[in-house]
Amino acid sequence: MEDVSKSQAALKGLCPRCRQGKIFKKPFYSPTGFDEMYELCPHCGLRYEIEPGYFIGAMYVSYAISGGVALVLGFLIFYLGGDPDGWVYASIIAPVMIVIAPVNFRISRVIWLHYVAGIKYIKGL
Repeated sequence: MEDVSKSQAALKGLCPRCRQGKIFKKPFYSPTGFDEMYELCPHCGLRYEIEPGYFIGAMYVSYAISGGVALVLGFLIFYLGGDPDGWVYASIIAPVMIVIAPVNFRISRVIWLHYVAGIKYIKGL
């Protein structure tokens, strides 16, 4: 089996320790269950939520992603729309935040596991 890089594993939503098992049970575009995670890695048995409240830190990552997307959209609306009224900003940015919520939820947890949690990759596991 070929080695998967850390960034490839994060993009594919794979376990940070073995880089083979999936973190989430269903795809992000699933109408229900986009947030369902495996408790343990199906391949190596790593417990994803090490302690209760472990993913609270991932909310900060999610906040940064949402803020960045809202900021970019705000600048685009400002420059392309000629600084419209506030309701225009809100009517565009709020629905986008709702639409990207499932993706943002997953990305923030994957980033938390891969880049913040300090879980080491074990080759050949």
